[in-house]
Amino acid sequence: MPKPSLKDAILEAGLKVMFRTGYHGTSVRDVTTAAGAPQGSFTNHFRSKEAFASEVLDRYFDLTRGLVAEALQDVSLSPRARLKRYLDIITGRLEADGFGRGCLIGDLSLEATGSSEMLRVRLADIFAEWRVPFAACIAEAQTRGEIASDFEPEELADFLLASWQGAILRMKVDRNPKALQRFKTIAFQTVFKELT
Repeated sequence: MPKPSLKDAILEAGLKVMFRTGYHGTSVRDVTTAAGAPQGSFTNHFRSKEAFASEVLDRYFDLTRGLVAEALQDVSLSPRARLKRYLDIITGRLEADGFGRGCLIGDLSLEATGSSEMLRVRLADIFAEWRVPFAACIAEAQTRGEIASDFEPEELADFLLASWQGAILRMKVDRNPKALQRFKTIAFQTVFKELT
């Protein structure tokens, strides 16, 4: 009888360890110890640490897609309110972590893109895909006259995601929600302000 695969346990442990210690601070030994798996199991499933980190990112992005759908597909809310809802959902999750853990996509964008072309390309693809539902929601809000049409929806979606990532990084430094609150207030009073 074949041994059960430890791949999922290793990926789940890797997600937790990378959040805590980052890409460069995470060793194969750290991950396999956290997963309760022998080191050989890692090399059976992943050809390199980069390939492993890419799969961890995919797993994290799957969770992110779920949060995006939860907020942006809630048709009981206006499109503008859906955008705010997403930021509120993320703020709640960050608060539950004591404002000490941010977004793995943002963290690896800072840490790994200078040393790993594979991860840089994967992160670029993630940001491109991540932008799509936000651009669609913004386009709907513009069509309904909820927010101004001065900028293309894709540009506003890029602005929202990039600026929000910056606010999350600052939140991690300060260990409080002030940067998140500041971003939401300014963004929704200027860029995404309600038209009258």
